[in-house]
Amino acid sequence: MQEAIRIEDYIRRPVSEVEEGGSATERIYAAVRRIPPGHVATYGQIAKLAGNERMCRAVGNALHKNPDPRETPCFRVVNAQGRLSGAFAFGGPDVQRRMLEEDGVEVINGRVDLGVYGIEV
Repeated sequence: MQEAIRIEDYIRRPVSEVEEGGSATERIYAAVRRIPPGHVATYGQIAKLAGNERMCRAVGNALHKNPDPRETPCFRVVNAQGRLSGAFAFGGPDVQRRMLEEDGVEVINGRVDLGVYGIEV
């Protein structure tokens, strides 16, 4: 069983230092790219890492418009309860689940256990 890990242990420094001066969208993408394989982050965590914990909706909008899903794995982002995005995202209701499972994340009833697969910020 995996333990939750701190994103800082994976990326070594905050996104704001890495992407200083970048737009909010660029900082969001930078934060998402730093989610380790086999883990997930919430919209709120990505907002916080991108420099403004109140921009959760902006995170959702940016990920919906993600121009490079291979480089920016937005499928690793879930809501605060660990629930998946739903049928409108990723091209179908089971696509995000399938991608997460291929990444090593267990999904049960449309939900990820954040205590096991989540990062800490």
